[in-house]
Amino acid sequence: MDKVDTPPTPSADVERKSEYSDDKYDEKHVNDKAGVEVAGSLKDDVGEVYDELRAIDLDESGKERPIVTDMDVATRLISLEDDPTLPCFTFRMWFLGVGLSCFGAVLGQIFYFRPQTVFVSQLFIQIIAYILGRVLEELLPGPGNERKSMQMKDTAFWRFMNPGPFNIKEHVAITIFASTAADSALAINIFAADDLFYGIQPNAGIGIFTLIGSQLMGYGLGGVMRAFLVYPTYIVFPNLLPTVQLFDALHRGKKIFLQKKRVKFFWSVFIGIFVWEWFPEYIAPTLTGISIFCLANQKSPWFTRIFGGAAGNEGLGMFALCFDWNYVGSGGGSMGALFTPLSTQLSLYCGTVVCMITFCVAYHYNLWNGQNFPFLSQTLFNLNGTRFNQISILDDNFMLDRAKLEVVGLPWFASSQVISKIGWNMAIGATVTHVFIWYGRDIIDVIKKYRAGESYDPHHAKMKVYPEVPMWWYIAMFFASFAMAMATIYTSNSGLPWWGLIVGIMISTIFLPFVITVYAITGFSPNIQHLVQMIGAAMIPGSPQANMYFTLYGYNTLDQARGLIRDLKMGQYTKLPPRVTFTVQSLGAVIGGLLNYVIMKTIISSRREILLQVQGTNVWSGQQVQSFNSNAISWGALGQLLYAPGGRYAIVPFSILIGIVVPVPFWLAHRRFPKLGADKVVTPILCWTLGYLSVGINSSVFTTFLLAVFSQYYLRKFRPTWFRKYNFLLSAALDGGTQVMVFVFTFAVGGGSGKVTDMPRWALNPEGNPDYCMRLT
Repeated sequence: MDKVDTPPTPSADVERKSEYSDDKYDEKHVNDKAGVEVAGSLKDDVGEVYDELRAIDLDESGKERPIVTDMDVATRLISLEDDPTLPCFTFRMWFLGVGLSCFGAVLGQIFYFRPQTVFVSQLFIQIIAYILGRVLEELLPGPGNERKSMQMKDTAFWRFMNPGPFNIKEHVAITIFASTAADSALAINIFAADDLFYGIQPNAGIGIFTLIGSQLMGYGLGGVMRAFLVYPTYIVFPNLLPTVQLFDALHRGKKIFLQKKRVKFFWSVFIGIFVWEWFPEYIAPTLTGISIFCLANQKSPWFTRIFGGAAGNEGLGMFALCFDWNYVGSGGGSMGALFTPLSTQLSLYCGTVVCMITFCVAYHYNLWNGQNFPFLSQTLFNLNGTRFNQISILDDNFMLDRAKLEVVGLPWFASSQVISKIGWNMAIGATVTHVFIWYGRDIIDVIKKYRAGESYDPHHAKMKVYPEVPMWWYIAMFFASFAMAMATIYTSNSGLPWWGLIVGIMISTIFLPFVITVYAITGFSPNIQHLVQMIGAAMIPGSPQANMYFTLYGYNTLDQARGLIRDLKMGQYTKLPPRVTFTVQSLGAVIGGLLNYVIMKTIISSRREILLQVQGTNVWSGQQVQSFNSNAISWGALGQLLYAPGGRYAIVPFSILIGIVVPVPFWLAHRRFPKLGADKVVTPILCWTLGYLSVGINSSVFTTFLLAVFSQYYLRKFRPTWFRKYNFLLSAALDGGTQVMVFVFTFAVGGGSGKVTDMPRWALNPEGNPDYCMRLT
């Protein structure tokens, strides 16, 4: 790559502004060419993250300045180093990629049936891949093996087996391969709901092609839009930073003392959290949520609702202290206190306070007859509080039978669930307006400048040495997936017409730029699932089956495109050739979908009764599939009765219009009082958190807030060197060690192997709720 003769000076660097800053939106349009100029002036030897002093890190006074702008992230937190000669498609990559894909898919499907929404962390896959990669580096014969007895001739075959040290490109490819497979496919929701609630067990062939078509369609869509949703510098993806910094720490500067110090720090924290997590997860579950209030009053239902939260669907967790990183960390539903921008997290926690107040007021005043039902629940109920039998209102074709409905009556939601739906829909409307008024002009400028051939990102400039994925690859993938989807919606008797499939895909296409823009800048990903279900109910009324499939193609297409775009950005940060990324993503999605299906069938057959319970156990829960099915019934079968004007929950669809105007007052306030900070309010999050506490274990909220302030305010502002070198590695170590522990726990004593070994009861493992709050269900 071409080099310039001089690095950026501290004075020039401190004056650099970015209109895409995750903290300083008030600096928009100060200098539209600043990011391009800086990107063009960087040297390859600008320095590494582990260096103590670099010119690029210093302000005019010679002190290290905080990480503020998107260009700071691109140049000060992530290495620009690259070696295009490193091999990617090696035996190690294929062996570990396929093997860990199978492993991740199995684990991800097990986590789908956990009481809290827990995902297989990409960091977990990354750490396991590194350990195994280093093992194979030593065990496999080849010209790159340092042991003489294992060295072979320098031929293509032996270079394929072991070309040398396990390198960063192999590592990134394996991580993307396996983490793609580890995401539970949305089609599994349909198959699980059909099995549990409808008694339908689809043909295996139809199920497999439905999985493949629905998983790959979004990849084609995302690839077409990568020019303005991947390449620019403002597309940061804060949740990628721990992963990317760990890649840099493990593979760059191995012989440099300061880098060795960072690696030692990582493994020390990793081992420490692995040991610690056995206490809150198994030995002492009370550590999941310590509530002083519940300890003081163990017989008050309201204390449970407000201060409880250590068990699924227990309470709101106000002021509870959580010592379980499985729920505090980014793998357990938290946005990631150590890497998500402070403005995003403050918006979230302000909205969470509103959520707590709203839930309690609605329940106290018996809004929507909420006192007849559990305080937190995702299922449907009869008015008397008994569980609603959805089969009782459907005919033999699973369509709404109005005569049966007259006898049974319309179902009810818990009031907290209704409020959550209002917040989620408000967030959709707010997302559109928020992107238009804050980023609309900038996105248009990015597209224009990309077409003009101007470079915006120093990492993207490095990627130009690799062959790009031809556009026709993505287009071909899209149409092949479309053909599979069109065939399976009829062979599976989904009830979704051909034009419904097309409309669903169009919705994903329209909303993808809005969702990615908010996600990439703030770390929050807006969810359009409820909008899709609402539109499906309006177009195809009376059919929960059609609504589920419409949701699959209207929402999952966008979700898969989001995953592809995020992984393409990680490939750009780590300099993985685009064609390698395309290959491993596609294969990972197919392998993952197939194994998701097998494990789902196994768990349902062995844990059916638990999965049908409202609260489940602390190991198994059907809350995700219950929620998905309840929405399919309420929207698909009963949407025109429950949500139409004059209906019981008419405010739910109307809330999208309310959400559209929510960002406007903040925008006007910023124009009138630019120093007020109104531009830092992330309005989609503010709306979405109205339902943030409606499900799962909520005892981690207060602890996560304290960590967010400590990391993203105190460390970022007052300890910028430590923040740059260790903050994201700390997040990676805590998440990674916890995920490894959860895996071992699940199969050792948690029932993943078919047998549950319970911890004996004692003071920190009591009967009932772990936090000693009164059990209400």
